Amino acid sequence: MKINIYYGGRGIIDDPTLFVLNKLQEVLDELNVKVERFNLYELKNTITTLPASINDADGIILATTVEWFGIGGFMQQFLDSCWLYGNKEKIENTYMCPIVMSTAPGEREAMTDIALAWEILGGLPCEGLCGYIDDLVTFELNQDYLNIIEKKAENLYRTISQKTKSLPASNKAVNKINNTNRAIPLTPQESEQLSKYAADESYVQKQREDIEELANLFRGKMEHRGIDENALYISDFRQKFNPANSVNCIYKFMITDKKKPLIVEISDSELNCYYGNHDDPEVLCKLSDDVLNRIVSGQMSFHRAFLSGDMQVKGDFSRYRLLDKIFNFTQEEHI
Repeated sequence: MKINIYYGGRGIIDDPTLFVLNKLQEVLDELNVKVERFNLYELKNTITTLPASINDADGIILATTVEWFGIGGFMQQFLDSCWLYGNKEKIENTYMCPIVMSTAPGEREAMTDIALAWEILGGLPCEGLCGYIDDLVTFELNQDYLNIIEKKAENLYRTISQKTKSLPASNKAVNKINNTNRAIPLTPQESEQLSKYAADESYVQKQREDIEELANLFRGKMEHRGIDENALYISDFRQKFNPANSVNCIYKFMITDKKKPLIVEISDSELNCYYGNHDDPEVLCKLSDDVLNRIVSGQMSFHRAFLSGDMQVKGDFSRYRLLDKIFNFTQEEHI
């Protein structure tokens, strides 16, 4: 048998909950129970991954203290993670004993909150243990209190080993209702994997960047939705054409995913844009549809696209440098 202990206090020396947990663990060790303790204040950066540790436990102890109000942030965060990432099928068969030793009023309410939360998660709550301790030394030396703690450990052992049944509770119905409303059902394995990713800040940041990049891509596609493929970008070049800076030149834009290149011909201040082919352009530019969309929308200049590597250029570079002057897509300083 294995029992996990999740301690949600701050680990201060005079926390009576720690004394009770040590006594409980001594009794469980004598009963040949494997006990593993998780101090949430030490694992606060990985709390989202801890629900996975319940998978190999027969029962758990959720222990905390009340220093001024409620069960505290660490225990609440752990319960939130169980709701979001926990293996609900495993939780349904896992017994939980709440332990709350308080130095402030509210110990019974805190113990009830933990028990109710575990029921809503679908788990099996056991009879808990709570108490208000105003003098830790007197509490530790009181043999009657020690007997109560030992009895609690023994009862927890019997409950788990005998798989004691309990009557149905309405709180479990909340779990079923909420689960049916979830848009994306996840397997226990997927939930466990997701919890590990959620705790990885670098992964989360990379996901945000990818989402922003996709959003920009689809935003550009939506802006051109309904436009004839053969007319895409042509009106943009015509609107921003600046004849005063024009030269005689042929630009060829090879655009990713476009069947034909975009040809931009400038002759004697006259502009001719079309999709086709030209065997001998003075300047050849290779870029993606997303990059060209950002250029014509004023988010990026031709020169900035070249420097960042988003656009490759071949041919007469003196004429390439005139692109940002000939077409005033942005207000950036031209080279």
